[in-house]
Amino acid sequence: MSSSTSTTGITGITGTPAPVLSVSPVVLPAPDRPVDLQVRVSAPVSGDDLPIVLLSHGQGYSNHLSSLNGYAPLANFWAAHGFVVIQPTHLSSATLNLAPDTPGAPMYWRSRAEDMTRILDRLDEIEAAVPQLGGRLNRDKVAVAGHSMGGHTASLLLGARLTDPDDGTVVDLSEPRITAGVLLATTGRGGDVLTEMVVENWPFFKTTDFSRMTTPTLVVAGDKDDSAHLTVAGPDWHADPYVLAPGPKTLLTLFGAEHGLGGISGYDVAETTDENPGRVSAVQHLTWAYLRSRLFPGDPAWQKASEALTGATSPWGRVESK
Repeated sequence: MSSSTSTTGITGITGTPAPVLSVSPVVLPAPDRPVDLQVRVSAPVSGDDLPIVLLSHGQGYSNHLSSLNGYAPLANFWAAHGFVVIQPTHLSSATLNLAPDTPGAPMYWRSRAEDMTRILDRLDEIEAAVPQLGGRLNRDKVAVAGHSMGGHTASLLLGARLTDPDDGTVVDLSEPRITAGVLLATTGRGGDVLTEMVVENWPFFKTTDFSRMTTPTLVVAGDKDDSAHLTVAGPDWHADPYVLAPGPKTLLTLFGAEHGLGGISGYDVAETTDENPGRVSAVQHLTWAYLRSRLFPGDPAWQKASEALTGATSPWGRVESK
């Protein structure tokens, strides 16, 4: 499959990339958290009325990909094409090396979502800390994106719910300021499709409920992403947020993609099992186009990108919507 064949039509939509400024760590004092919240902010050096994308990292074998230092292929691309990308280091990051008995360990599912709400509450501090950013944010245009466990975090902000295994309460962490989402190789439903390891170690996954995840969302799933350590349902599990949530939702199924979706978590990452720069390029452009059209209603970027994808001689994937 040739990247020049299948991405030419898509890449022509985004326009010329702008230089990017990236500042980290921006530290937000958080006395109620085991450590202060650190974020990376990436933005184009010029332009105003810039929409915001909150990007939640996943978990993996590498230490620093699961932090504000990961996901450069996405953060840099989105910033170069008009978004302000804010990436927190969640408490689950190996870079923090928190004690295993820290409340919420090891995945800190609630704290992860609360990090994003905290960021939105403190945009004034973030603007003040980043040179050249002041007055350039459009706070009415906010999206969230996440990969793998970061997708779980994003789904909670988009309206998915779960039952807290510690106290039995139904948890609603939805964030009304977020009006669009992108879930990348995200987690699916609970119940009997989870492996015994997940049920024993991460019981919060058992009760995931997408039925009230109403925010418009693009779900990106690889058709070879079986994630056998997490689920017995195979690659279809990663499409559950599309299948089980109400519309409007869009599903992008990437042909031949495994959990790394070609390598979105970092440049030349050894743990990417399906390394493919062309696939990463397709993900970059298609996710940008979706966010652009959702945050700016009437913008034709997504329509053009999805038409280019489906009309390609050797497409990277297929799109369906509801």
